[in-house]
Amino acid sequence: MAEHSHENDKECPECGHDGFHNPALAVDALVRRGDTILLIQRGRDPWKGSWALPGGFVDQGEDPKDAAIRELAEETGLSGEMVGLVTVRGDPLRDPRKHVVSIVYEVQADGDDEPVGGDDADDARFWPIDLVLSGGVWVAGDHTDILRDWLS
Repeated sequence: MAEHSHENDKECPECGHDGFHNPALAVDALVRRGDTILLIQRGRDPWKGSWALPGGFVDQGEDPKDAAIRELAEETGLSGEMVGLVTVRGDPLRDPRKHVVSIVYEVQADGDDEPVGGDDADDARFWPIDLVLSGGVWVAGDHTDILRDWLS
């Protein structure tokens, strides 16, 4: 078991427990159409201007599956149906803001509507998977690795 430093411990406002350092929970949606993958252009740091899977933080009291569908709609204007769990990413250093654990789901988008960037996404579009995997698109964080693992 790793040692824990108590220098920066905070007290949980609900239970008063010292050492309250939970990671944040996020979700991402993998939406594929043929040989393309849906990405949003990040409108905020970190990685402002880069492309990422649609997603975001799970709200208090929200099921992560519902959060993935909600974030897809907010960031792209697309509705969708849950296909299934792809992976969970939890490297404490994967996000420069803080320790973020992300649950990645495969989602089937409804219809043939074109995505439109919304909420904190400046843009949203389907990119050729080969272009994304070859580095032809600036992709945020570990999202290229997530895509690569999903396709292998």
